[in-house]
Amino acid sequence: MDYQTTVSVKENLETKKEKTTLKVFDQKPTSAFVGASWSVLFIGIVSYCIGLWNAEMQLNEKGYYFTILLFGLFSVISVQKSVRDRLEGLAVTDMYYSISWFTTIASIVLLIVGLWNADLLLSEKGFYGMAFLLSMFAAIAVQKNTRDIQYIAMNRKDDK
Repeated sequence: MDYQTTVSVKENLETKKEKTTLKVFDQKPTSAFVGASWSVLFIGIVSYCIGLWNAEMQLNEKGYYFTILLFGLFSVISVQKSVRDRLEGLAVTDMYYSISWFTTIASIVLLIVGLWNADLLLSEKGFYGMAFLLSMFAAIAVQKNTRDIQYIAMNRKDDK
């Protein structure tokens, strides 16, 4: 009796392993999610830039905050790409992966330090922080959607 239970449990484990290794990712993101991601990215970047345009600060300060936005967007896209490449089995060096995370954290810290020391109202500081984080999250979602759509299209092309 114990022998049969052990064998059947072992067979179930082997069957589960086969099912998980044969599973293929083929669920494309919905057009609503893709559209929402692009819209939120556009809204976040435009809001941040309109806030900078209307801010009463020197041009070098505006340049600092704009550069941090660009730096942060590139950094999170790089992190998402590195994570996805590793997930798909593509080679990503530990150095590049670490630098991507470091630059992402650095952009957030630089924004916090800039806003902490800025002569702005608390509501303005909150606005820049939220618009920045909204843009960064949206950039990750857009990059993920782009990779998902590309991955599925390549797999479907290979199947034909």
